Amino acid sequence: MTKIFNDPSEFAEEALAGFCDVHADLVRQVPGGAVRRLRPPRPKVAVLAGGGSGHYPAFAGLIGAGFADGAVVGNIFTSPSAQQAYMVAKAAESGAGVVFTYGNYAGDVMNFGMASERLAAEGIAVENVLVTDDIASAPPSESAKRRGIAGDFTVFKAMGAAAEAGADLAEVVRLGRKANDRTRTIGSAFSGCTFPGAESPLFSLPDGQMGLGLGIHGEPGLFDTALPPAKELGRELVARLLAETPPDAGERIAVILNGLGSTKHEELFVLWGTVAPLLRAAGYSLVMPEVGELVTSLDMAGVSLTVTWLDEELEPLWLAPAETPAYRRGNAVREAGTVAAGGASDDDVASAAFVATDASRQYAAAGFAALEATQSVLHDAEERLGRMDAIAGDGDHGRGMVRGIDAAAAAASAALAQGAGAGDVLAAAGDAWADKAGGTSGVLWGAGLRALGESLGNSSTPEPAQLAAAVRAFADRIVQLGKAETGDKTMVDALLPFASSFAGLVAEGVEPGRAWEDAARDATAAAEATAGLLPLKGRARPLAEKSLGTPDPGATSLAMIFTVMGPHLTAAVSSESVGARQ
Repeated sequence: MTKIFNDPSEFAEEALAGFCDVHADLVRQVPGGAVRRLRPPRPKVAVLAGGGSGHYPAFAGLIGAGFADGAVVGNIFTSPSAQQAYMVAKAAESGAGVVFTYGNYAGDVMNFGMASERLAAEGIAVENVLVTDDIASAPPSESAKRRGIAGDFTVFKAMGAAAEAGADLAEVVRLGRKANDRTRTIGSAFSGCTFPGAESPLFSLPDGQMGLGLGIHGEPGLFDTALPPAKELGRELVARLLAETPPDAGERIAVILNGLGSTKHEELFVLWGTVAPLLRAAGYSLVMPEVGELVTSLDMAGVSLTVTWLDEELEPLWLAPAETPAYRRGNAVREAGTVAAGGASDDDVASAAFVATDASRQYAAAGFAALEATQSVLHDAEERLGRMDAIAGDGDHGRGMVRGIDAAAAAASAALAQGAGAGDVLAAAGDAWADKAGGTSGVLWGAGLRALGESLGNSSTPEPAQLAAAVRAFADRIVQLGKAETGDKTMVDALLPFASSFAGLVAEGVEPGRAWEDAARDATAAAEATAGLLPLKGRARPLAEKSLGTPDPGATSLAMIFTVMGPHLTAAVSSESVGARQ
């Protein structure tokens, strides 16, 4: 278990701060993550790795000459926010463009994508390279849906070496995607990992069992099987990888035998004694193989095997020197340069001058009360939501929701104190939620709350139809961003029934408080019904069968939130409606 911590919710931030202090000769902490201590003396492509914490050396441990120019660091197993990605990019960019590179997870794709849009709007050249090496997460026919695990390391290494050699943005991206196309990984877990402060691991296996096909976010394997001797495990891993040999593969390969967190090096060396001879017997030359911990999963006991088929372009990049806090190869040259700027922080931004009517400010207070009620219910449900999420996901939903609502409530309180109306209070809450929670649910809730606020505006207390329209705007923004539909086993399965029911009841003249209460019951029932669905989106998709019988945590938390928000958001509307009818 993870035993050394203070406040579990601050673990990732404190770990990053300690890391940057230890390695201050190489890295510098900036809002959202870390960058190289020295900026390049001339423009070069900034290669920015990113993802959640808990995977050290990935991602911050790979910052340095010949590797990454910076790392965007999210909470444990949670994608960083778009704001974090934007701020790290601004600190690392030196005039030749930036490329974000990360594992193929929905939250990362959305957040890095939104950061890219913002950078491009400012005239900064930006690209994204997704890693999709995990052969267990989708069949070859759907390789674009595969998630990124330890293959991150070889893809990042190729891109970092290319950028260090002076390649332009298009070339760095081409080589990164080529490395990804020629990289395959398969893994196995022997026991689950444990979040700081948690009393038990995210998942467990019976004695003598292993989970084959794990991810690096604590997801259990695709199926459980008897734990074999090292020789049998090595044969299984090698056979599965070689079955997916690229059609144009050569005879020279980069190989990584990676420990997931608590598997000892001696155990890896024993396994290597089977893996290496099998690969050589298959006709391959092993080019500077790596055995150790390169992409971990907190304290998970497990191992993964990665093969990258090299060619005349990729081999020099794999062999190129690098110097980072966690990884060194050859003699990398540290060129002189200026100390990297810290980047802008939220505290540097001047307070907005809010314009609102007194009526909207009064309704803003109701909106803040709704957020406070949400804060209470999510803190109470944090552990339960995490347990639900761990069935087929990574177990971070409860913690992510708590981080999101805490940030949202604080931002709403600050905006309310500065005279903001309802629209600006909810928009501020949404932006803070997305920034601090990270992950898929973080960006969706953040975007939804902002859409709700923008629809309500700052000029008046909403009429019932206006509130229904704002709820519809909330739902539309989430559907547009997440691309989910009813039946995909996501929060949308509870959200759309709520929005439809509330709008219909309001149109029929039902008093808003009663309409909201009835719609919340419909959402709760819809959330419970997701227990019978197979997930078609997100991290739970590869483990679909495991989730049968368990409601979707995103749908469950949404129904809980809308239930407690209702009395606050409808009270003023209800009284006005009643007054108007009288």
